[in-house]
Amino acid sequence: MIAIFRKEVNQFFSSPIAYIIMAVFLTATGLMLWVFPDTSLLEYGYADMSAFFNLAPYALLFLVPAITMRSIADEVRMGTLEWLLTKPVSRWAIVGGKFLACWLLVALTLLPTVIYYITLYQLGSPVGNIDSAAVLGSYVGLLLLGGAFVAIGLWASSLNDNQVVAFVLGVFICLLFYVGLSSLAGLDALGRVGYYMSYLAFDEQYRALGRGLIDSRNVVYFASLTFFFLFLTTQRLR
Repeated sequence: MIAIFRKEVNQFFSSPIAYIIMAVFLTATGLMLWVFPDTSLLEYGYADMSAFFNLAPYALLFLVPAITMRSIADEVRMGTLEWLLTKPVSRWAIVGGKFLACWLLVALTLLPTVIYYITLYQLGSPVGNIDSAAVLGSYVGLLLLGGAFVAIGLWASSLNDNQVVAFVLGVFICLLFYVGLSSLAGLDALGRVGYYMSYLAFDEQYRALGRGLIDSRNVVYFASLTFFFLFLTTQRLR
């Protein structure tokens, strides 16, 4: 797994892919939070990062499938997957190494945004007048959400050797789990089923973590969904 992980990380940073993805994410969130008047934190007048944490999942919806779309589809297209499977390495090691590498890139993309928190911490009146517990919980939620998106993206990449198809499918499934389930749960016709469906929605679990209390149930939910899609990916490699 470590060898696969190192290979994927080196592949990311030896090409412009990682740098472009990080630049796009940071530029988009930076403009939304500090420049555009309708969403600027400076115009808002409160030391609050909720605007960033509401925007970030939608950015990850597109950026994570862009990271994962080539992970397996490219291996299939180039014929290197069969060669890799003949080596003394398990399917779980292959999938796990690719997952950790993609998840690391997501974490590195989020890391520079900590400066937003530091800036608001200093701008608060008095200094430090910001809900740090909610910020920490939201960052944990973003990392777990990013991990679930990565697992979904890897599964989508394993279904087809076309990277564009893998990207579109990954975005669709991530969007379905993030906002689709909660939207469907609001239909009166579903009755009690809608309640359970809303609980399965990523946005409900993510918002729960953003309240500042890191509940083990939310962590287990994201970990379980991540493991489930990684399992589907290993079965696809079979």
